Amino acid sequence: MLLLGLLGLLLGLTRWQKTSRGALLAAFVLLALCAFTSFGSLVIQPLEARFQRPATMPATITGIIVLGGGMDADINDVRHGHELNRSGDRFTEALRLALLYPQARVVISGGTGVLFAGTDPEAAAGARFFADFGIAADRITLEPRARNTEENAAFTKQLLAPQPGETWLLVTSAFHMPRAAGLFRKAGFPVVPWPADYLSPGNEIFRLKLDQPAENVAVTSIALREWLGLAAYFLTGRIDELLPSPE
Repeated sequence: MLLLGLLGLLLGLTRWQKTSRGALLAAFVLLALCAFTSFGSLVIQPLEARFQRPATMPATITGIIVLGGGMDADINDVRHGHELNRSGDRFTEALRLALLYPQARVVISGGTGVLFAGTDPEAAAGARFFADFGIAADRITLEPRARNTEENAAFTKQLLAPQPGETWLLVTSAFHMPRAAGLFRKAGFPVVPWPADYLSPGNEIFRLKLDQPAENVAVTSIALREWLGLAAYFLTGRIDELLPSPE
């Protein structure tokens, strides 16, 4: 929208007046669509509906793998706490599971998204989160190197060396689960998808949503980014399906 608006302004300085008005109108229409309608929820809904939690709770599990992305790295890097961001339900759901299965290991996969040293890995903040809620340190395993979902899958498999008969739950945001499950499958690490952190009600229809424009834009941005990520991973051969399906 910003690029379309800038393009329209720049073209307004040339003889391409009709194109300038068209670009500005398109930017305005996109802004209205994303900010004041349920467009974002409709785009993210198929991602969140792709994988469902098991109908019945497993009797026993080996461990719970929670992917990074739910911590506010900028704050935690300075304050050394465990402040959650909008995807923090990944960690609260993993905590609930850890309390339900007191013998299960808790694996936190998440490094930093920056190239310079000194930044606190998200796995370290996650470890503080679980420890502060009473999860024993000997249950917690950290994978602090992964910078993206592909590395989450590869490094976690390398760290855990999963064996036949083990049951590992994979916890991440529901919109992110198709890409995560596809990458763990590609890495040869069988997991039980356990989506959390839903951003749509699941039965959304196209309608006006005038009360929360900033949230509507944020959900649209997350949805489009995830669809682009799926397309890029599929075209580069890192996942086998454009929208990985449950096995």
